[in-house]
Amino acid sequence: MKFVQDFKAFLLRGSVTDLAVGMVVGTAFTGMVKSLVDDIIMPPIGLLIGGIDFSNLFVVLKEGEKIAAPYATLKAAQDAGAVTINIGLFINTLISLVIVGFAIFIVIKAISKLQRSEETPPPETKECTECCSQIAIAAKRCPHCTSAQQV
Repeated sequence: MKFVQDFKAFLLRGSVTDLAVGMVVGTAFTGMVKSLVDDIIMPPIGLLIGGIDFSNLFVVLKEGEKIAAPYATLKAAQDAGAVTINIGLFINTLISLVIVGFAIFIVIKAISKLQRSEETPPPETKECTECCSQIAIAAKRCPHCTSAQQV
């Protein structure tokens, strides 16, 4: 029973819960980025290049046994049992990686900016050693009691 209690305590720690939430959000974000690349970014790029559908950009290494080449689509090649190098899918994945990396970069920059803004600014005043009044940090004499101050 001690093992179960220890495991439960481990799972309920804040860092593990945060990790689990991060994984769920990351999975959802990955799906969104994949859709963005496959459905929004790549079609116009393929159209500009000459009507290329990147998801069907592949090289046949070995023809399939069921149907001979040429194959119109990657799915047709895979259904025929052909061995292919899927260049288009790799390009889509590479673009997804760049977008995810850029998004993470933006998030980290925003977090570091927030952390910097939460830091307390250096004090502008100090307390006079003689009369306990607030005076400017650079003051050499207190304007209230005229005592000399250490800078």
